[in-house]
Parts: sequence; C-alpha cells; structure tokens
Amino acid sequence: MKGPLVLIEPYANRLGGHHQRTLTALAQARSGSLAIAPHGIAPEAVRDLREAGARLVTAPAGRLAALLLAISRLAAGLSAAGQHAFRSGPWPRCVRRLPHQVTLIARCLAEASALRTARQLQTGADAVVILTASEALHGAAALLGRQPHLRFVHEAVTTEDTVVRLLGRLARRGEQRVIAVYPTQAVSDQFAAAFADLPSVVGAFAVDDGRRLSAAERDGGRATFDIPAAETAVCLVGGWWPYKDITVVDAALARLKKPLHLVVTGSPLDESVLERWRSLPGLRVHTVPGPVSDAVLRLVYAASDAALVTRRPRTGKESGLVMDAARLGVPLIVSDHDTALTSRLHGQPWALTFAAGDADALADALRTVIRQPPEPPGPQAPGLLGMRTAAEQADFLTRTFAPLRTKES
Repeated sequence: MKGPLVLIEPYANRLGGHHQRTLTALAQARSGSLAIAPHGIAPEAVRDLREAGARLVTAPAGRLAALLLAISRLAAGLSAAGQHAFRSGPWPRCVRRLPHQVTLIARCLAEASALRTARQLQTGADAVVILTASEALHGAAALLGRQPHLRFVHEAVTTEDTVVRLLGRLARRGEQRVIAVYPTQAVSDQFAAAFADLPSVVGAFAVDDGRRLSAAERDGGRATFDIPAAETAVCLVGGWWPYKDITVVDAALARLKKPLHLVVTGSPLDESVLERWRSLPGLRVHTVPGPVSDAVLRLVYAASDAALVTRRPRTGKESGLVMDAARLGVPLIVSDHDTALTSRLHGQPWALTFAAGDADALADALRTVIRQPPEPPGPQAPGLLGMRTAAEQADFLTRTFAPLRTKES
C-alpha cells in the first residue's frame, strides 16, 4: 500500500500558475497526504484538497516553526519596502540588489518553518516535497527545518550575493539532506555551477490530471466570449514577464489582414499595448484580467483554436502553458526558444513552431491557424512532453526521496 506524501506549497495562496493544480493532483493520488500552505491557500484548492481526503495546514506547528515564519514575514516586508525605496534614483547596483537578497532569506525561513511543521505533524511519509522552492539556501532550509526533503527549483530569479553565499556555505552540509528536482535539463545545467555538490534529478513539474476539455466546455467557452464557431480564436495566457516576447506578438498582429479573435488573460498586462491591439482592423481582443481561477482558465483555453506561447531565445525553464495545452487538448503556436522542447514537438501536427523573435514567422503561423486550425493533440501528448500522471509523479517522488529516508534512519 502506498503511503501519504507531505506537500509544501509556499505559493498556494496565489491564483494562476500551477501551484494549486499540482498540489491537489498529488494529494488526490495519495490519500491522507499532508498539504502545508504557510501563507494560506486559494479557496477552490481548499475544496479540492478536502474532497481528496488530504490534511490541510496553514499555520505553523510548534513555537520554533512559528518564530521562523514570523521572522520570514518580517524579512519579506522589509524586502518589499526596500524594493520600493530603491526602485528609482542613483542607487548603486549592489544596493538595488539588497532587498532581493533579503527575499531569499525570507523564503528560506518560511521553508524551514513548513519543514518543522511537517516533522511535527507527519512521520513516515513516503516523501516530503517543497513544490515551489527557493533557488538558494537549500542546505540552510534543511538544517533549520530539521527535515530531509525534495525541492522543486523551477528557475533562478535572483542570484546570490556575498552575504547569502556565505550563509549557504556555512550550511553546506545540509545540502546532503536535500535532493533538488529541476523541471528541465536547461535549469539543471544553470544550477550546476553554483551548486555543484547539491544532489539533483530532472523531472517535469506539471502533472497530467486527465481532465481534457470536453465538447461542452468548448461550446461554453465560445459562448462566454461570444466567438462564432466559424471564426478563429487564439489565446495568450499568463502575465507579460520579461522573458515573454510580447514585442514580437505586437509586430505580428499588425501584419495580419484576416479576422482573428485574441483572448488575453494574466497579470501583469500592458494596457497601452492592449489598446493598440483593439484598434487593429479585423482583430477582436477579449481580455480577462488576471490572475484567474482554474475554472476561468479552462474557459479561456476552451474558447481557443490554439494557444500562443512566445518566449525570448534560450529560455529553458518548463513552460506551464505548453503543458496546459498538451493536457487539455489545445493546439499550440510556440516559439523555438528551447531546443529541447522544439525537438520534442517536431513533426507533431498540433504544434506550430516559429523562430523566436521573428514577427514574420509568427504572423505566418497565425495565418496558418486562421486558414485551417490544427486538430487537437491526442491523449498521448502529455507523455510526449515528459509529463507524468499524478500517480506516476507520486511514485517518482517516492523513489527519489527513498535515499534520504534511508540516510535519515
């Protein structure tokens, strides 16, 4: 009989992204799992976890766990104030970076609090996993939390400066109580130099929950946005972050002559760009300000003939939007920013790739979809991208955690 998991998600309070979906899918795969959300959790995820029979914890267990979380929140507040104060003005680069270093410390303390809570409330779990872990202070989190664990490290947002590097060096022995799980080989390669001694594996984060879009959902999505069945719709999902090349989308849309519906959701969005798109002849823009719940996100995908994913060259982290399209059954228009992803999609009739940063190539791909929308990807598409089912992912985490359990006992 397969045992429960301990699943820690520091970002469970945020709508959007894949935090709640992966958390609830894994909890559903292993009855009796402990879900720890140190900063709270979105209401819809609470319902799903309860239906899965999971135990949900949103408060620290024990005085030391409470103290660590309190200090973490104080540090996070100081970081936010510092980022606001140093945003403008002739501050040197090292000063502008200081608040972000405090953020790394705050995340480490929050993780340590959650790990102590896990140790207090659940013994003998098949695996203890931080689903969205900080990119730094891996060993410090393990030592302060007194709990071996797996940690999904999705990307490097903030590099370590001197003080944080020193703290990491002092806690280096704690890295042997941790295994990092990187979602792609590119992310693993990125971290290899900075954390050469940190044990690691590569495995996709997103899981296939088997909930493909139904015909009724597709009809409902079209009706929601008032998109006639004979007209073409493309969705652009997620906040417009620097690694997403919105400039190339802007230029490509201006080149189109045929009518197109564009469904845009996410946060942040640039209202001036949206206004420019609304003024284009033949383009009808439907905006759903984000972040949005999973139910609304499914409507957006259901209304669309294809999902548009465009990133700057050499962005090698896992694309949750690509994974969404594969598991839901939505065709893709995707830039060739990641050679490994492009290789996996090569020859797939449901995935149109274009040269990253090339507006003419994107415009050609959009014209192709307008002329003849591709057939949706089949149920084998998630596996093609390395996505496991929730049960398979739970087994993978259990196998990966096993050496840490042995070492601990």
